[in-house]
Amino acid sequence: MRFKVLLIDDEPGALEGLALWIDWERLGFSVCGTAGSGVEGLEMIRELAPDLVITDVNMPLMDGLQMIETWQQFHGSDVKFAIMSGYSEFEYARKALRHGIHHYMLKPIIAEEAEEELGKIHEELMQEQRRLGLNAIAIREEAVSLIKQTMLEKPLQAGELAKLQTLSAVHQEWNMCLIQADPVLFSDVRETVTRWSAQAESEYVIDLEPNRLGLVLGSPGRGSESSGTIGELLRRYAGRRLFMAVGEGQQSLAQIRRCYETAKEAIEHQFYDTEYGGMISYREVLDRPFHYHYPTSLLDDVIRSAELLDKKEFLEAAQLAASTFREQRIAPVIVKKMVIHVLYKIMGLAKETEDAEARILAAKSNAAGLTDGTYHLDDLMAELLRCGEECMDLLLLEQARQSQGLIHEINGYIRLHYRENLTIKRLAELFYLHPVYLGQLLLRKNGIGFNELIHNLRIDEAVALLKQSKLKNSEIAEKVGYSHYNQFLKHFEKRWGMSPNEFKNRRF
Repeated sequence: MRFKVLLIDDEPGALEGLALWIDWERLGFSVCGTAGSGVEGLEMIRELAPDLVITDVNMPLMDGLQMIETWQQFHGSDVKFAIMSGYSEFEYARKALRHGIHHYMLKPIIAEEAEEELGKIHEELMQEQRRLGLNAIAIREEAVSLIKQTMLEKPLQAGELAKLQTLSAVHQEWNMCLIQADPVLFSDVRETVTRWSAQAESEYVIDLEPNRLGLVLGSPGRGSESSGTIGELLRRYAGRRLFMAVGEGQQSLAQIRRCYETAKEAIEHQFYDTEYGGMISYREVLDRPFHYHYPTSLLDDVIRSAELLDKKEFLEAAQLAASTFREQRIAPVIVKKMVIHVLYKIMGLAKETEDAEARILAAKSNAAGLTDGTYHLDDLMAELLRCGEECMDLLLLEQARQSQGLIHEINGYIRLHYRENLTIKRLAELFYLHPVYLGQLLLRKNGIGFNELIHNLRIDEAVALLKQSKLKNSEIAEKVGYSHYNQFLKHFEKRWGMSPNEFKNRRF
């Protein structure tokens, strides 16, 4: 650490020599100014606020000791002094001791001796800085504790209340900026807030629930929310998952609870924003209350479309729900809970497949973290759409797998019973399927429809029987499943381009 030093001597040559002969930078100092008398020195101390003043003692008008005594009388001992004098002025050194001055340099100055003395002074200044730093930390931690107790409505003892009042009197208004960040970002945000607020006179960091913290701010007047810390957050985290909201300002830290509650109310409104990294004020949302009732059919339609594996309807239902939430300003806590309910319902459908992919899908979902996370409505609905579409894809794949086995079983049944009065409706009842869906399955698997398959099987058997020439044509028609000979004749001619008799005659 480098400390500022002011040099005072009525001899210009001595000042020039001090500035040039000593390697101030290496020793941890920088010369911030020079003065030629005690009177001028007092003015320079006020103006430059040096950490160390090295002064000659024997000067006209006001000597060095008179200058030190005057400064300490009116300003205390916040500045460290060292004196310079010759051998014949030793009495000055004894007087200096009475003013708490223990560093003495003989003139003419010898660089090596001066640097040794300056090394001791630098170490003392460093120790003083460490002590002051520890004191400042202790004072700040006590202030944070008092503010947090008040914010959480915990009673204060008389002495603590007096300290809070003293702390509060420094500014005309106090407020809180509530900061909520994505878990991945939170530690970096907290480090930034802590570093910047430590440089401010009246900013205090309050740790709250996970991924949230409060920045208590003192300001000179009502409505003043300027802060270097807030400005740095807005600059550094623009576009990143960070919510910030300022509450309603109060005249005293005793009302910090009100600041906290209104900041919490304001931050919820960022749920309906479309960008991250900005800040909202309670004043902006004062006349925009949330509503806690909404049409339950909205999300019922989302679930129903997922159950029907209708992706188009699912997308439309989710988009309608999102626009309704936004238009009616439904409370975010309600929206989040209902969307999470839908997510679990949809994942429950996928789990019924007992597939490893369903378990992977459930593990990928962030449903449990959506309640407290830093999410906008658009992000929440995007998660719903992503999860819903993946679940439907999985269910469609599983349905296809099951259909392969089922259609094999159905085809086997048809081959055993095609001679009977078998209809698609009856077959659907036997296998617990919708007739239309069953017809689509058979068409996809066999390449022909149900009725066409039945007639093909019957005519194939009829051909085999005609080759044997043991039965009449009408008997063959009845045997393969036709109750009317004309129907048999029509389908036979359609497939062979000839009648059954022509088929027999052609062979013999």
